[in-house]
Order: sequence, then C-alpha cells, then structure tokens
Amino acid sequence: MTTWGADEAVSSLYAAHYARLVRLATLLVHDQGIAEEIVQDCFVAMHGKWGRLRDPDKAEAYLRVAVVNRSRSVLRRREVAARHRPDPARSVPSAEDTAVEGERRAEVLVALDALPQRQREVLVLRYYLDLSEADIADTLRISRGAVKSHSSRGLAALRTTWGDAR
Repeated sequence: MTTWGADEAVSSLYAAHYARLVRLATLLVHDQGIAEEIVQDCFVAMHGKWGRLRDPDKAEAYLRVAVVNRSRSVLRRREVAARHRPDPARSVPSAEDTAVEGERRAEVLVALDALPQRQREVLVLRYYLDLSEADIADTLRISRGAVKSHSSRGLAALRTTWGDAR
C-alpha cells in the first residue's frame, strides 16, 4: 500500500480506538501519561509496518496485542528498577553525619601526621590502599617483619593519641 493509504487507515483507526486503548493501557500500567505514550508508540509502529500487515481488517486486534505487550514491558522495567533502586535512607547521609565524618577524618589525619614517617606510610598503604604486607614491603623496600613492626607501633600510637583526644 502507499503511504497515503497507511496515513488514512491509521488516522481512521486512531480516531476510532485511541481512547479505548489508552484506557486499557492505563488499567495495566496505572499511569495515564505512560499509557498514552504506549498507545502512541503502537500506532507509530503500526503505521511503519502497514504495508506488511497481512490482514488490515485485524489492525485493531494487532493494536490491542501491541498495547498489552508494551504495557508488560513497562511493568517489567519498573520491576527491575524497583529492585535496583538504592535505599534512600542509606544513600544520602544527613548533614550531621557528613559533619561528624569530616571531623573524624580530620582527627585521623592529625593523628597520622603525628606518627613517624615510616609508620604513617605503612598504615596509609595498609588501610587506605588495602595493600598486603608483601606489597607494602615491596613498595617501601623493607622486610615484611619491618612492615609488621611499623604497623603495630603505628596502630598503638594512634590508639594512644586517639584515646587522649577523646
């Protein structure tokens, strides 16, 4: 068929069935705006495939099936999005939490600055970069025993400094 024939046929179907199809989609997806988009998309898709439609007399049935299928797709996407939506209570810290965390971070940095350089380096590599003892030893070119010693002494000093500060 020609485009003009498709234009006339789809326009006629649109005038006759649009409102009913929107009601159908609204009942399925519970959102009139999305339902209208679904129906519009179905009409556009049918217009593009009008020449390949086997039986133009069954166009209404084709539209109904298309609306139901697209509604199902919308519901599936909603379901997936709901499963992967972050917990709003945990995703955004309060202003108070942010302030306390910032102060705690500042205290840790002051305490780290008070340590001897080697202890500070070992602790930063261990707890900030999460390196193993062997990786720290390779990075600093010291033995694994020295890494353990510096780590132990640095943590003890932090406990003492942190305990005094609190």
